[in-house]
Amino acid sequence: MEKLVAHNSVKVAAVTDHDTVSGLSETQKLAAVYPDILIIPGVEISTPEGDLLVLGTVETPPKPWTVEAVVDFARDNDYVSVVAHPYREYGMGDLARNYQVDAIEVLNGESTQSANKLAHDLAKSMKLPGTAGSDAHQASEVCAVYTEIQVGLDVDEILKAIKKGLVTTHSSARSIHF
Repeated sequence: MEKLVAHNSVKVAAVTDHDTVSGLSETQKLAAVYPDILIIPGVEISTPEGDLLVLGTVETPPKPWTVEAVVDFARDNDYVSVVAHPYREYGMGDLARNYQVDAIEVLNGESTQSANKLAHDLAKSMKLPGTAGSDAHQASEVCAVYTEIQVGLDVDEILKAIKKGLVTTHSSARSIHF
């Protein structure tokens, strides 16, 4: 939380633990004392084809966790589905073309520059918005890469902006901007 409080412009973080939302409640409680910090609920679902983020949810999708089922869950509930790190381990790569997702993670803090470039090209070819995710597993990794969205601190407005492609991605650790 301290990284968000101290950062000049990043004031929103999506909590997307793997296959669970159990840590979300505690994170939201910690953030509640900071009026300028917003936590976007979400989850990263492991499907046989690759990882998929669902932004906006406070629950996991019903099983079985196929890409189609997770994307349908997101669409039916006005959440956002994002292909996570498509060209890294547990990424779905070119298989993403087979699904009607809302966005592609084009800048992942744990992916190589070449994997991020491939993801950017994928999003462009699919005419989908690109997002950035730190993929942080430690506090020091938070805010290494981020998605800039010019809307207020409202989850629904942020989700709508992502779907509309009103986003830009940035890296504070690398000079990669898509």
